Amino acid sequence: MTNRFIETLKTADVCQFGTWVKLDSPETLECLALAGFDFIAIDMEHAPLTFQAAYRNTVIAQGLGMKVLVRLPDSTGAYAQRILDCGVDGVLIPRVRSVQETNDVMDGMIFSPTGSRGLGITSRAGHWGLKPTPQYVEEGDHAILRIPQLEDPEALAQAEDILKVQGVNGIFVGPGDLALSTGKPASHPDNSILITNLISIAKRLNIPCGTAVGDANAALQAKEKGFNFVMISNDLSLFAKSSANLLKQLKG
Repeated sequence: MTNRFIETLKTADVCQFGTWVKLDSPETLECLALAGFDFIAIDMEHAPLTFQAAYRNTVIAQGLGMKVLVRLPDSTGAYAQRILDCGVDGVLIPRVRSVQETNDVMDGMIFSPTGSRGLGITSRAGHWGLKPTPQYVEEGDHAILRIPQLEDPEALAQAEDILKVQGVNGIFVGPGDLALSTGKPASHPDNSILITNLISIAKRLNIPCGTAVGDANAALQAKEKGFNFVMISNDLSLFAKSSANLLKQLKG
């Protein structure tokens, strides 16, 4: 069982563009879909979104034709099973620091006996019990993106081993947190080397690699570097900056 989103991300020279979602708003989701975003990433780490809000926004966004990733609140994976049973297209695990941490969170996202994810056939992912159990299990194991976020130099130094952990089929680097953790600007050559190395390893292993940027120019640069998926800004910042720029023009 394949996921067309995953297969698209593995296609040479293809980059999918999305944005973070921090608002619990069907209207803004519809605007993002009408604008043409390929996917959204619902942010449960840096936004006050409840599980119910994440679920509701997943249903709405997929109905509008966008793919949906959800960033979990933390790296423990405590929400992972419930989020997966919402029928999302993928999950981001923030600030994964080691191979062991990756193993631990992946275990809860893969069905037994390989992992420890429990059967939830009566969930949305199981079409409320209408989907055959073998299909539900096959899709859960092989058609969902499971994406650790690497945001520390120690984690990036272990990138190849992390990418080889069973269940990992996507990777993400957070340049902002990397800059904080290294104490060097995001553009510093040391950080650039770590990121370039990650892209190279991911390409060799045929695993989609993503990042987040602030604007369109940076998104195009990320595509040129070889990233397969890029989050550009977020719904709330897009609104805030547009409003600020409008008033700046009006008031000088």
